[in-house]
Amino acid sequence: MKPTETGTLPTSFPWYALQVRSRFEPCVADYLAGKGYEWFLPTYTSRKQWSDRIKEVESPLFPGYLFCRLDIQNRLPILKTPGVIQIVGCNKQPVALDESEITAIQALVASGIPNQPWPFGEIGDQVQIESGPLRGLHGILVESRGNQRLVLSVTLLQRSVAVEIDAAVVAVMRRSRVSSSRQSESRASLVTA
Repeated sequence: MKPTETGTLPTSFPWYALQVRSRFEPCVADYLAGKGYEWFLPTYTSRKQWSDRIKEVESPLFPGYLFCRLDIQNRLPILKTPGVIQIVGCNKQPVALDESEITAIQALVASGIPNQPWPFGEIGDQVQIESGPLRGLHGILVESRGNQRLVLSVTLLQRSVAVEIDAAVVAVMRRSRVSSSRQSESRASLVTA
């Protein structure tokens, strides 16, 4: 990057999601690193079973995608990168990701807490974690197999990640429409009964 007239480096570019060929995520990340781009490829550890053994493997948290900071006015080098299909957007126009969503995913990966891909959805309560290594993160609280999980989402990709948490460390920020309507229905049934 070239310095601006004031002699300081320009502010960093926004994050964009790159759709890449299946299983090409690490190759594209290496290529981008060699070209000097800032990239982010979140991964998780999963267990794969073959007929003769079980092995732990690193897999992309968002299969077929990785994230990159770039100057959208100079996107041709990115689009010419082997394995890149497109920069994700709407109506063929790239759309920058919300910085807080990427920051939340980065904090989750850095924490080392086991996580996994999760179906995207907007049911449940919006919560904020009050303590621990994920303190300050916002997400949606869900329950799966009797365990509480925090779901972090990348809205543009309509993909989510779940991490198991202790429900005691979260504070409700906003009730979901589903929760609110159920509470209204239960109040209505109490009134009519």
